[in-house]
Amino acid sequence: MKPVVHIIDDDESFRTATSRLLSAYGISVELYGSGDQFLNRLPNCEPGCVLLDLQMPGRSGLQIQNQLSEMAPLFPVVFLTGQGDIKAGVDAMKAGAQDFLEKPTSVAVLMETIERAFAQYERRRTEYERLQQMRTLVAGLSSREAEVFGLVIRGHLNKQIAYALGISERTVKVHRHQVMEKLGARSLAEAVSMAADMGLEHGRRRGVTQSDGPPSP
Repeated sequence: MKPVVHIIDDDESFRTATSRLLSAYGISVELYGSGDQFLNRLPNCEPGCVLLDLQMPGRSGLQIQNQLSEMAPLFPVVFLTGQGDIKAGVDAMKAGAQDFLEKPTSVAVLMETIERAFAQYERRRTEYERLQQMRTLVAGLSSREAEVFGLVIRGHLNKQIAYALGISERTVKVHRHQVMEKLGARSLAEAVSMAADMGLEHGRRRGVTQSDGPPSP
């Protein structure tokens, strides 16, 4: 699917001129007179990037950016404004903006920035799909496999897991093997890395505490 530049600006002449310019380069464009108009249409928006004005009636560009970070985190945001300042630029970049340009900007700079934003969108989309696939694999684990997986990624040894779950060490090994098979993980390090990417609790291999079970010999 071809990405779209979503231009959000209360200046109609700017929207029209920028739309014509980008269209001449074969880039698809959608226009919005306010951030609220864009957010209302967001569920049906085509993927791409957002070219966002900073100062607009209603919610500001920074407020819209904050909303987007929750509602559509895959969309890179490029600020293009005639009323920018250093603090606004710093705030925008800290909040994850792809770039912050001041009007007027050259065609070359604008096109280069949009290309970077499109590339960023593709990277985010690829990573999102990878994480969704991993979450689906983890969701396919049985409840016991999920328990074993949770302890494995926190660095517990097989005998510690067996003690914690009240099962034999041999059974733990069977569950570990099943977990690795279902997740497609070729090593413990890969399984831990997958868990970290998904934000699951993990940690270094550690010694046993009293709550973990009997100490290792």
